[in-house]
Amino acid sequence: MKRMAIGVWFVFSLLGQDWGPAQFLVGKWAGEGGGQPGQGSGAFSFSPDLQGRILVRKSFTEFPPANGRPASRHDDLMIVYRDETTHALRATYFDSEGHVIHYSVKPSEGGVVFVSEGAPSNSRFRMTYTSAGKDT
Repeated sequence: MKRMAIGVWFVFSLLGQDWGPAQFLVGKWAGEGGGQPGQGSGAFSFSPDLQGRILVRKSFTEFPPANGRPASRHDDLMIVYRDETTHALRATYFDSEGHVIHYSVKPSEGGVVFVSEGAPSNSRFRMTYTSAGKDT
């Protein structure tokens, strides 16, 4: 059994990490659509780093001036990784406003869901990514 485990580890170390339900996110993406209260445009990317051990998501959103407010920009960075003990996907998010949020990552129908951790009485955050087809 040890030989098989070492062999599997060796194959993964050569090929990089298997990101499971998040694998489809690897690449560069442009934001589409709109919403209220403010319209914005932006882009994000998920890129393997540290020899495939982590996924790095870099994102930005630019907001035009509106209702007397100047134009603004929001930047964030998220590191996705496999927990060393459980091998479950986890993520840590940082943004230009000083937020740091820890997420558990779970598969969902056709995609993946990032759900913030913490006490149920605290604010919670959720990001859902769903594949709508190749490159979408």
